[in-house]
Amino acid sequence: MSTGAPKTGSGGALGGISSWSIRNPIPTIVLFLALTLAGLAGYARLKQNNTPDMDLPAVSVTITYAGASPAELETQVAREVEDAVAGLGNVKHVDSTLTEGQATIRVEFNMGIDVDRATEDVRNAVSRVRANLPASVEDPVVQRVDATDSAILTYVVDAPAMAPDALSWFVDNDVARAVLAASGVSKIERSGGVEAEVRVHLDPDRLFSYGVSATEISQKLKTWSTDQPGGRVTLSGGEQSIRTLSSAARVEDLANARIALDDGRTLRLSDVARVEKSWAEPRQRARLDGKEVVGFSVYRSVGSSEVAVAHTARAALKALEAAHPDVTIREVTSSTDWVEEGFEAAIEALWIGALLSVAVVWLFLRDTRATLISAAALPLSLIPTFAVMHLLNQTLNNITLLAIALVVGILVDDAIVEIENIVR
Repeated sequence: MSTGAPKTGSGGALGGISSWSIRNPIPTIVLFLALTLAGLAGYARLKQNNTPDMDLPAVSVTITYAGASPAELETQVAREVEDAVAGLGNVKHVDSTLTEGQATIRVEFNMGIDVDRATEDVRNAVSRVRANLPASVEDPVVQRVDATDSAILTYVVDAPAMAPDALSWFVDNDVARAVLAASGVSKIERSGGVEAEVRVHLDPDRLFSYGVSATEISQKLKTWSTDQPGGRVTLSGGEQSIRTLSSAARVEDLANARIALDDGRTLRLSDVARVEKSWAEPRQRARLDGKEVVGFSVYRSVGSSEVAVAHTARAALKALEAAHPDVTIREVTSSTDWVEEGFEAAIEALWIGALLSVAVVWLFLRDTRATLISAAALPLSLIPTFAVMHLLNQTLNNITLLAIALVVGILVDDAIVEIENIVR
């Protein structure tokens, strides 16, 4: 009579682990208690977002050219930048969006590239063609395209006692400082409102009497009010950059400014013009319930939690509103409310599924021991997952919650089948 060799393999190995765990229950219990505690700690630290943070392989270049038409931007700006970035490696697409006074060039790269390196390459390419762009364009803004580039909170600000320009400045200055100081806030964007400006109304009769033209006065004003790079200078053995600055601090200073004419004469600006503080024609308007308002949107930074950022931003705005009783700050929209509701609904569905699986085991097997085993197996399998998610820097979002719900469904099905087989 011959005997076969002992069987080995995955089944034997798993059987050995099960047999060892049954003979030595204490280490097994300690292990799962440790995993459960680690899972609970990881769960408390997990961030809640709508979607996971992703490194999109795209970089945007924004160039402002005040007063330029889309046709001018295409020929003088967009084509220069497109030709400069088209030669970079791993470029997939280059597209441009042109509006009055602004050009946005979006460079999309192939998947798998280092986005930070690609951003630096685009910045260097744009710098090389900067001299080919019109002199009056503003410095190009190069930044990576983030998946989080959507507002999480939107507010409107109402202050009947404030003029439109004062209210707009309040949002740009006071509100921006308060909100940006909150952890996780990347930027705020104002919608509606006006931009303060100084208007110079030239008097044709006075211009004629002084023998000067409006073009000459305009050129002198541009020369007098400037902010330009002045090169570099060596001071105390170190090299520093300098800038040429010249401007008026007040409207009265501008009105009293002396302008030197080409023939050697000088005159005050108030001799030929009336200078007043005003605001520019609004380029965009914000309305709420038919009333024109000034609004702003709050954006979160990459790697932060939408829910946590919303809570800190709300607290900062509440404190700011308390410090300014004449100002009302009203929340209009929030993407975090349904993020929290979706998270709570997903967790509730997980618990309901676990309870129903335990009820099914008890209903069909009528075995207390089997029921307790299934009741303990589900949370002991699920909770340690949160520790792994925290270590991998994952967040609780629609994708991860869907994956957990799917796996729990498989786990419940397998648990019922295995327990039934054990009882049989």
